[in-house]
Amino acid sequence: MEMKQKNSCYGTENNTCNNIGLLIFRLVIGGFMLTHGLQKLSNFEMMSSVFPDPLGVGSGLSLGLIVFAEFFCSILIILGLFTRLATIPLIIGMIVAAFVIHGNDPFAVKELSLFYLSLYISLIFTGAGKYSVDYLLRDYYATICSKFSKKK
Repeated sequence: MEMKQKNSCYGTENNTCNNIGLLIFRLVIGGFMLTHGLQKLSNFEMMSSVFPDPLGVGSGLSLGLIVFAEFFCSILIILGLFTRLATIPLIIGMIVAAFVIHGNDPFAVKELSLFYLSLYISLIFTGAGKYSVDYLLRDYYATICSKFSKKK
């Protein structure tokens, strides 16, 4: 007697729950980090002279780079557009925050940066999921990739 698999979140046949989970995951981490970036963007002029310069490129440029990551890349993650690429600046930002800016601080101070770092690393592996702009553009991406592979 053949057992029919039920359509549930536990079934291997159903990816809907996984894709909804990825959508919620992207919306939450993107939305939470967006608030950090918006605060920095709103106070850019005031913060640009006092912002830490861990990379030696100047306070203003360091602030600009983290605003790009926290604000603009978070919007891309929320939309699910260039999701894996958008996580790279955020990963770099969280590494710098945890190990350079807060390198000598106790774990409790660097915990949030490390937490976000782990979430972004997870997003690199999972991708955006079905409910994303990346998914809508997948055929277009495939066409571009095939053109580049034929040129080699």
